[in-house]
Amino acid sequence: MTEAAPVTGAEQFTEVHDRHFAEVYRYLAGRLGTQVAEDVAAETFLVAFDRRATFDPARGELRAWLFGIATNLVSRHRRKEARHYRALSRLEAPRPDEGHENRVVVAGQLGKALSRLSAGERDVLLLVALADFDYAQVAEALGISPGTVGSRLTRARKKLAPVLSPEASDE
Repeated sequence: MTEAAPVTGAEQFTEVHDRHFAEVYRYLAGRLGTQVAEDVAAETFLVAFDRRATFDPARGELRAWLFGIATNLVSRHRRKEARHYRALSRLEAPRPDEGHENRVVVAGQLGKALSRLSAGERDVLLLVALADFDYAQVAEALGISPGTVGSRLTRARKKLAPVLSPEASDE
């Protein structure tokens, strides 16, 4: 099965699951931690299976479609993601089962800075940082234009600059 082929049958979808599950799981583990990631990754593929007839290969890659579903589930899982980052920024040490993203957030003031980003800015930034997506892939995953990806990423970087490089904000 190729990325451009429609996914209609359960056998084809098993191949989609086998090919993409680990990558989707890694992205989700980075966003949500290992305990939650497995459940949300499974839910991602359940949603994708239920909606497989709506996947249109002419509109983009299967991988981007799956990451779009995963990102939407992250947003649903964290209705108040900004609150989560504020709480993480107050912790002294991360738990061992926390995702990489959470361990990094706890290390400094990044949690407060991430809480100041809009949900759209956070989604774009974290798809680039954790899933290693380029602008076109982020655009496909989130159903937005590449120009919107660029502007959201630029805004996010500007908001994070004082935290990531304090001397840059003094200039």
